[in-house]
Amino acid sequence: MRAAGLAKSAFAIAAALVLSLALQPAFADDAPQAGTGQADGLSRYQLFLKKAATIGPATIRLRDQGALALPADSAFLPLAPAKALMQKMGNSTDENFIGIIMPWHESDWFITLEYIPAGYVADDDAKNWNADELLSGIRENTNKENEERKKQGVPGLQILGWVEKPHYDQPNHRVIWSILARDDGAREGAPNIINYRMLALGRQGYLAMIMVTDESVIQARKPLANMMLSQVTFDPGKRYSDFNSSTDHVAEYGLAALIGGVVAHKLGFFALIAAFLVKGAKFIVVAVVGAFAAVRRFFRRGKPEPVAATAAPLAPPAAPVAPPPVDPPA
Repeated sequence: MRAAGLAKSAFAIAAALVLSLALQPAFADDAPQAGTGQADGLSRYQLFLKKAATIGPATIRLRDQGALALPADSAFLPLAPAKALMQKMGNSTDENFIGIIMPWHESDWFITLEYIPAGYVADDDAKNWNADELLSGIRENTNKENEERKKQGVPGLQILGWVEKPHYDQPNHRVIWSILARDDGAREGAPNIINYRMLALGRQGYLAMIMVTDESVIQARKPLANMMLSQVTFDPGKRYSDFNSSTDHVAEYGLAALIGGVVAHKLGFFALIAAFLVKGAKFIVVAVVGAFAAVRRFFRRGKPEPVAATAAPLAPPAAPVAPPPVDPPA
């Protein structure tokens, strides 16, 4: 990494260069030789994605529920390498985790994917949402969880406010909201935490897409996040509109409970990435080198699918676990 690269924003280092910085030591023996033409002008970041990911345009199966039409200039890192990366960075994933959408060109965002088999989530309360009350609930539940975060070595969180107030696209059964948070005791000028959440509701559960990006670019990234959400479709028989009240399981909570943090669901990556940002780029590089070494070993056992990536079969839902997420869980 040249010194000029360190002048990039802290998030760009964590979210995009975290990959490219790790490629040289982790994939040195796989790098194309000069003059062979194998690189085709691709960066090491892109060479990694070609090896480990499905490159758009492509169809990504979302277990047995539906599909995502992955657009051009993006890539899908499937379960095994995505899980290895998350774990090496200190984040635990569960059976709901599917993978990560990444930009083809190094950028300042990525999107995690999960499918939560909670059952049919009723949307009746959407028309009566009060954003101020929801935010108060988020703060209250976050404060309750801060002691547990601190026990796990993760700083407590302060909820600063809405980046985007929750809104429900009723015809398409999609929900979007975003909050801004900050670590307790964060130094002056430290980056705030953006948690841009998107849900696509289905008959048997919901797909959660969470964009990780920087506060300074979130307004420019919102259209991209919305476009990615619009690419999700559920299969016939799995759609929200296919719900059968006489046979189908109904979730014990509605949309307001999901947004307000009443429902505990674990994905603590966003609190942890803030800790990485405070510690700086050098720490991130050291942590991720090991992750990509593990990814390389995985892919040496066999070649990835060339066109579409299918996540692992859906496991039975685990008992609720109180997590340390950045905001109330989705």
